[in-house]
Parts: sequence; structure tokens; C-alpha cells
Amino acid sequence: MIHQPDFLPYLGFFHRLLRADQFVVLDNVQFVSGTSRSWTNRDKIKTTQGERWLTLSIEKHPRGTPIHDIKLSQSVNWRRNNLDLLEQNYKRARFYNEMHSNLENLYGYEYSLMIEINMKSIYMLCELLDIQIEMVYASTLGCDGRKNELLVNILNKVNATHYLSGIGAKDYFQPKPFDQAGIQVCWQEFEHPIYPQLHGNFIPFLSSIDLLYNCGIKESRRYIRRKT
Repeated sequence: MIHQPDFLPYLGFFHRLLRADQFVVLDNVQFVSGTSRSWTNRDKIKTTQGERWLTLSIEKHPRGTPIHDIKLSQSVNWRRNNLDLLEQNYKRARFYNEMHSNLENLYGYEYSLMIEINMKSIYMLCELLDIQIEMVYASTLGCDGRKNELLVNILNKVNATHYLSGIGAKDYFQPKPFDQAGIQVCWQEFEHPIYPQLHGNFIPFLSSIDLLYNCGIKESRRYIRRKT
């Protein structure tokens, strides 16, 4: 699996980790913001008004800055703002105390770079969901190229024979480089579980913390594995 290090990712991210042998953290590609597919410094939670972004505030940066060089804002109290937003909307959740203590610990560390808290959030959620997987940073592999070419170069570098990809990548997928490298592409089949939520009708594709707040650690592990 090759993927950008998103902040507090959704369940499909961890569903793919359960099926992969290795996670290559794509930390050396351009940071992109301001689009519907910009998830690196944010993810969605459920509020009394519906879904809302939980966002890490970042410093201004030149266009083309890689993910691993993005700095967190030092002028905005995003830690307190995020924790207050979570408390306001999940304090009635059944497993609020269990989950919120983990998030308070996550936000309690001193970070200067976005990737530091992003990876800390991924490690935290992997531990809570009982997921163990080898991780390697793409920036340490010395691979170049763009899009599919870069992916194939990374896969060759780590001696991969299969590549597990999310279905969202089908829009720009080019099979030729993978075929030439003898790499079999496997498409993730993820059916989002429906679980008890606060605040009205069920909303899918939120951050994984929504499941953990509502169902707790033990039951969340069962939910993430039911379609694996």
C-alpha cells in the first residue's frame, strides 16, 4: 500500500492496511489543499449540524512544497480549537472518556511539522484498532517520477509483486507501467460499516475516531474486520 500520511484517516484507510504487507508513506509528494480531495491536514467528524472538517492549521508555504516540509501554525491555537470541537460534539458518546483521553494525548505533544502529528495519529489508530504493519517513508527510498511512474518505481524499490490501491485511483490509473514491471494491481473492495452514531441519520466516510467514540475500542476492532 502506498498512500499519503493523512490526518486521523477514515475507516477505509485502515481496512486497506489490514490487507497489505507494507505501508509506504508517500511523504515526499506535493502537499495539496483547497480541493475536495484534500485530506492530508484534515478529516471529517459528525456534529449537531452534520459533518464538519477537523483541521490542522498550517503555515503558508510555496507551491510545490512536499508533505514532509509543511509546518504547523504557531499563531493559531488549533490544538485547543480541535479538542473543544470534539468535546462539544462527542461528549454524549458512549465511549467519550475512553477515546477522548487518547486524543488529548495525541494533541499534547509538541509538533513543528504536520507529518509528525499525522503519523502520530496513524500510529495511535493502528494501536487502537490492533493493526500491525511495516511502514517505510517514500522519502528514504530515493525514487523519482510522477504519478504512476513514481508508484511503480517505489514498488520496485521495495520488491513488491502486488499493489493494493483504493478505487479512487482508477480515475488516473495507467496499467502499462505496472504490467511492464510485472506488478499485479489489486483494487480495494471496501463496504463502509454502519454503526450507532450521534446526531441523527448515519453519515459514512468520517474520521475513524467517530467509530471509536461511539462504539469503543473493542467493538471498533470488530467493525473494521467484518468486511476484510
